[in-house]
Amino acid sequence: MEKKKEFFNSPTHGQQSLMEVVEEIRGFINEKPDYLYHLIIGTDSQKRQGKLNMVSAIIIYRENNGGRYFWRKKQDPCSKSLRNKMWRETLTSLKLAHELLPILQKNLNGKDYELAIHIDVGNAGPTRVMIKELVAIVNDNGFIAKTKPESYGASSVADRYT
Repeated sequence: MEKKKEFFNSPTHGQQSLMEVVEEIRGFINEKPDYLYHLIIGTDSQKRQGKLNMVSAIIIYRENNGGRYFWRKKQDPCSKSLRNKMWRETLTSLKLAHELLPILQKNLNGKDYELAIHIDVGNAGPTRVMIKELVAIVNDNGFIAKTKPESYGASSVADRYT
């Protein structure tokens, strides 16, 4: 069975393949190469009509000088628990990071950027008991983990499209 091609959505350019997203990121960085860049990946999900809408976002942020973002949505079966839902969001972000990173390394010609995974958990709600384990899995995969209120890639950008 042929794998369904997944597209990302850009507010500026519409549907784009992952390679087109990488080209957009490269062009954005090359416009002003002396800035510090942050690459952020975050996933959020919401139950809608018996399905779980999972939205992943890729954000490239030029420190103090704007950014671009791209997002994709897929539907999964609903999670049985909040813990399962948060793990699925985090693992979806990690999978995307592992898919994206080698392509970026090949195409950015050594340009440095900070890559962080934004996790939609925080100290103030029911997800507070999951922070340590979700941050640990992200860190164990070699990435920086950010949680609320710093996890805007998941809690704001991805959340907008769930």
